[in-house]
Amino acid sequence: MSTPLLAFKDVDVFYGPIQALRKVSLQIHAGETVSLIGANGAGKSTLLMSIFGQPRARGGSIVYQGREISQSSAHYVASNGIAQSPEGRRVFPDMTVEENLLMGTIPIGTAHAQEDLQRMFDLFPRLKDRRNQRAMTMSGGEQQMLAIARALMSRPTLLLLDEPSLGLAPIVVKQIFQILRELARNGMTLFLVEQNANHALRLSDRGYVMVNGEIRLSGTGEELLGNQQVREAYLGGH
Repeated sequence: MSTPLLAFKDVDVFYGPIQALRKVSLQIHAGETVSLIGANGAGKSTLLMSIFGQPRARGGSIVYQGREISQSSAHYVASNGIAQSPEGRRVFPDMTVEENLLMGTIPIGTAHAQEDLQRMFDLFPRLKDRRNQRAMTMSGGEQQMLAIARALMSRPTLLLLDEPSLGLAPIVVKQIFQILRELARNGMTLFLVEQNANHALRLSDRGYVMVNGEIRLSGTGEELLGNQQVREAYLGGH
């Protein structure tokens, strides 16, 4: 198989004396959609944050496009093609939709800003309707769309998504995953951290299961959906 776009190899991460990730190894190849599922507190978000060095890996390696990045600055990582839609959305509440989107251009500059704004409005028509509205006045689903669109404004090679379905109504979750499916069809590489294992694995080419900071299972999305352990732990036994 080709060289991975992003690879973790035996990565250890600590918060002070507490070990949050233990010997984590995983790979993401260009054009793939990969999910990391697990219970709340399993270490999934920590893994995403460690890509940007917050917290830094204390052991092992994180390699992106053939370069070790575990000790690189967050700005270096962001300006070299990795963008994140964070857990809890974290939009700028007093800024308008358009201003929030323009914040996404900080890693790459504004040369393509107007073109990319139009692209985001085509992908997320709801945002076009609310382009001059303050983000704090929008629904949770609209804010989630804004967080994803803001990440896309940096023209990433790899898009990280941390719990995009969290706190959203089922119909909105369906809309969000339809958008992610469209991004994947258009060749975007997606790395998805999700508690909603059903939606995540149905979208994904491959997946990993994290338990207490360790990778316990991996396989194709279809294999993990059919795995009895996964069904019992994350899919209500179905």
